[in-house]
Amino acid sequence: MYRKDQIDKELSAKIKSMELDSGYNQEQEEERANGTIETHQPAPKKEPWYKKLSDVPLNTRPASPYTLNPPIDSDGLSWPSLGARERLESSNEESSSRESRIAEAVKTILTELGEDPNREGLLETPERYARAMLFFTKGYEDNIKDVIKRAVFEEDHDEMVIVKDIEIYSLCEHHLVPFFGKCHIAYIPNKKVLGLSKLARLAEMYARRFQVQERLTKQIAIALSEILQPRGVAVVIEATHMCMVSRGVQKSGAITSTSCMLGCFRAQQKTRDEFLTLLGRR
Repeated sequence: MYRKDQIDKELSAKIKSMELDSGYNQEQEEERANGTIETHQPAPKKEPWYKKLSDVPLNTRPASPYTLNPPIDSDGLSWPSLGARERLESSNEESSSRESRIAEAVKTILTELGEDPNREGLLETPERYARAMLFFTKGYEDNIKDVIKRAVFEEDHDEMVIVKDIEIYSLCEHHLVPFFGKCHIAYIPNKKVLGLSKLARLAEMYARRFQVQERLTKQIAIALSEILQPRGVAVVIEATHMCMVSRGVQKSGAITSTSCMLGCFRAQQKTRDEFLTLLGRR
């Protein structure tokens, strides 16, 4: 009898200890059942910090133009700016008025910078600047049909075609200062070849716009792929950016390299390696 009482006592103590360890409380359990005590829900997952920012480019910027629209419009313009057609269709009087408005805006900038736009050295600067900016952005008005013309030829050639060291000059759209360098274009024909000078003209057309180097590289590659339908296209640009050289971090030796590989250049490493070797990058 003593042994049984001892076992019952030890068992009761063990059960009580387990209840304490598990946080069990009969009164709390009754209150929880009656709805008089709140149950603890798991804390909701926190959103990443950048999701809470409503005005940052990561959350508000639309996709880039080459992902939204086809590379060539029905009228031959390629990724035109908002006012490109208006510029293209302007009469001489309208073009002159546009140039005058740009010049007046430049005068305002000079005045706000503390300069005298009427002094000898700056007297005609606003007009010169207006003409220069219209030239720097003339690529928006170029018709790709006029650029390529009749320079697509049937040819039974299936090896790589490369044009290297095409000089390009463009304007960084973030600071409106130049970036310049070399463009290298390659493609593997699919029974069609393009006049060699047209590759340089294609690069010039897209460079004469407000650009970022990454977009410029991809636009050249996508447009060439659309025109020729080749087996593959590769474009590499190496450029110096004045927004990085003459201001900001001021690193004069920095070179920015970007590439875009399409078709077999992207799918086949041997083809890509051959292209880079011929460029002298391997």
